[in-house]
Amino acid sequence: MIRPLLGLAAALLAIAPQAVPAQPRGERPSVAITFDDLPMAGAGDVPLAEARAANRAIVRTLRRERVPAIGFVTEQNVTALGDAGRRLVRDWIAAGLELGNHGATHADINRLDIAAIRTEIEAGERTIRPLAERYRRPLRFYRFAYNHVGETEAKRVAIEAALAERGYRLAASTIDTSDYLFNRAYVRAATDPVSRARIIRAYLDHSRVQIRYYQGLSREVLGRAPPAILLLHVNEINAATLDELVALFRAEGFGFVSLAEAQADPAYATSPAVATKFGPMWGYRWARATGVRVDGSKEQEPPAWIATYGETGALPPSP
Repeated sequence: MIRPLLGLAAALLAIAPQAVPAQPRGERPSVAITFDDLPMAGAGDVPLAEARAANRAIVRTLRRERVPAIGFVTEQNVTALGDAGRRLVRDWIAAGLELGNHGATHADINRLDIAAIRTEIEAGERTIRPLAERYRRPLRFYRFAYNHVGETEAKRVAIEAALAERGYRLAASTIDTSDYLFNRAYVRAATDPVSRARIIRAYLDHSRVQIRYYQGLSREVLGRAPPAILLLHVNEINAATLDELVALFRAEGFGFVSLAEAQADPAYATSPAVATKFGPMWGYRWARATGVRVDGSKEQEPPAWIATYGETGALPPSP
């Protein structure tokens, strides 16, 4: 649960571990995979060699597994890596993957007025607009940093209008795996392969639980589960585990679709009319917009030791 993505759910209900039912038989779920912070999350602090290796591993897995995906580009991350950053973004679109806009500076739009938000949107196109034109691919989707959509209703509506003027739809997200927390721990364990393997196991276990939880949340709120939309980041742990994440979804019965295919479902025809300073997944937004009460205590936190290890390097004994 990405902080502050968890905000609305946490504000409503305490979160505690609890078993989550598997996908019911007879349903054929699908998922669109999305990556934020292209070409690399935290690009200014990540060596170029690691950014290049992560991108190549992710793109290679997506192509080998025939999985469509979209990478949301943050322009300041491109700038941080210079010409190499632009080449990494180009590699995505050249591989047949889609690019989306994640803003110029990864700014929190709750702290910006509409004029500044327009600048954030437009300046976010510096790299991706010429590439889209060169490869004759559309720029269709925008996702704001922290999954925010505006902290007041008037601002939320104004933001969507500003996006529409540039030809964008707001990108939805329905499954969060808190990958950034696991990545922080994974990076800290760079010289400890045993700890890295333990972190990967915990990440995949948590991802399985979250897939089931969020599918159940959609069914509870909407009466069915529309195509899911997975929110990931371009980082080292996803580069190391993407093949296993893909296999995990397949084991749960999922097929893979593009973001455009997912958001063609009627559930995504309009954004939930929910203004919040937080950035919760759309299941919670749908619940708030429709007045459906949900028990957020069923959502499971990542293991506490993951955050502790990522912050301090203190690793508890293996169970």
